[in-house]
Amino acid sequence: MIRDTLAPRPLRISAALIGVAGTLALAGCSTAAADTTDAASTEASSSTESSTDTSAGTDASGAAYVDGTYTATGSYQTPESVETIEVTITLADDIITAVEVSGDPQASESERYQSEFIGGIDDEVVGQNIDDISVDRVAGSSLTSGGFNDAIDAIKDEAAA
Repeated sequence: MIRDTLAPRPLRISAALIGVAGTLALAGCSTAAADTTDAASTEASSSTESSTDTSAGTDASGAAYVDGTYTATGSYQTPESVETIEVTITLADDIITAVEVSGDPQASESERYQSEFIGGIDDEVVGQNIDDISVDRVAGSSLTSGGFNDAIDAIKDEAAA
């Protein structure tokens, strides 16, 4: 009988030790979490300082790109061939004020799609911020859009302030 009354006691001690160990572990986590929070706050304030520093690279109007007219060529793959288009845009304070697209289609179907794209692109991009432009389908032409977006990326690189 003595054994029966002693058996539950070691289990209670083990449970108590597990509870204390768990509390200590959680206390250690909260310290680590506080350290992580402090590090994140420090990193966030450093990030804010960096973004303030990078704004010095923009012009007096706050534009990220130099005003002007830029031309670039973009290419895209069709089932029949690789096609190219030439894109010319005029920028003023990062806004596209004019766009001109010309193509040199290699396949008759590409000629149709490029023509439709050229006819509709003006409505899609003029008056828009160049950073907001990502055309995916214009006047039924989706592949030509890929070449246009490539040309816009090249123009952004060239026009970066």
